[in-house]
Amino acid sequence: MTIASELGEMSRFASPRQLMGYSGAVPRENSSGQRTQRGSITKTGNAHLRRIAIEAAWSYRLRPGVGPALRKRQEGVPEEIKEIAWKAQHRLHKRYMRLAAAGKDQRKIVTAVGRELLGFIWAIGTRAEVTCKQKTAA
Repeated sequence: MTIASELGEMSRFASPRQLMGYSGAVPRENSSGQRTQRGSITKTGNAHLRRIAIEAAWSYRLRPGVGPALRKRQEGVPEEIKEIAWKAQHRLHKRYMRLAAAGKDQRKIVTAVGRELLGFIWAIGTRAEVTCKQKTAA
């Protein structure tokens, strides 16, 4: 609910990268000529959205699963959106585990997973808006 209230209409972002940039969870870049240097995240976007996404990303250290509470929340949700959410659970968990196995710092791992989570949020949000518009038009 917090993410929905922070973002408003999801279709205002043309791509997931724009949403990631809006949150400030993208790396700094210092480029000149052939030289490209990337640093820590910019933190210039919506701090509340960034904090919520990164906080949610901590859950991807655990194995994916659909428990009774989640199953109940998903009642009435279109199958297409459930598939995206399930794909996100698996992909983000694998990414977390792969980065952890590589010895990366946990905070950096969670930031990377949170940034990718925003991409899945964008996909679900745009699909939900289309579904909602179709229902109201009918």
